[in-house]
Amino acid sequence: MSIGLLLLIGAGILILLGLAQQVLDRLYLTDKQALIIIGAMVVGSFIEIPLYRGEPPVSINLGGAIIPLALSIYVLYRAGTAKETNRGIWGSLLVGAVIYGVSKIYAFDTYAGFIEPQYLWGIIAGVTAYLIGRSRRLAFVSATMGIILADLIHAIEGAVTGRFGPTRIGGAGVLDTVVLA
Repeated sequence: MSIGLLLLIGAGILILLGLAQQVLDRLYLTDKQALIIIGAMVVGSFIEIPLYRGEPPVSINLGGAIIPLALSIYVLYRAGTAKETNRGIWGSLLVGAVIYGVSKIYAFDTYAGFIEPQYLWGIIAGVTAYLIGRSRRLAFVSATMGIILADLIHAIEGAVTGRFGPTRIGGAGVLDTVVLA
């Protein structure tokens, strides 16, 4: 069982026990809505939507990218002020840039790194977003949207240079870096 799925199961248990109410309030969600979103992410992780069928192909995963992105947009839309909204947008751009930059210097050899890239991106995105966002709500938005933005940049780079293989944005579904962040 992957860490992303374990985190979602743990979050579901915390919600059912009523221990996540403060976090859900900050995300403007009720217990029922949060459980529906978690369930939709799990089911949606099996659904890939092709965006580009050429070489290299690009697809987006419903549970690993579209649902977290929709939740982030909802939270950003409900932000109290324009300043908070702008901070969320700029935070997303900065997290995307940091992830992209680190991806250019990190060695992806099986034995070269000290940590799996999937976990590395989630940790970097979460920490960067929290430092930028000044709130957990904006950290969630910035980390989620920043990782998706970095995936999009890699897809564009792959299409332009032809060096990369298929790009699957949120491709591991609930096991993806977007969920970990």
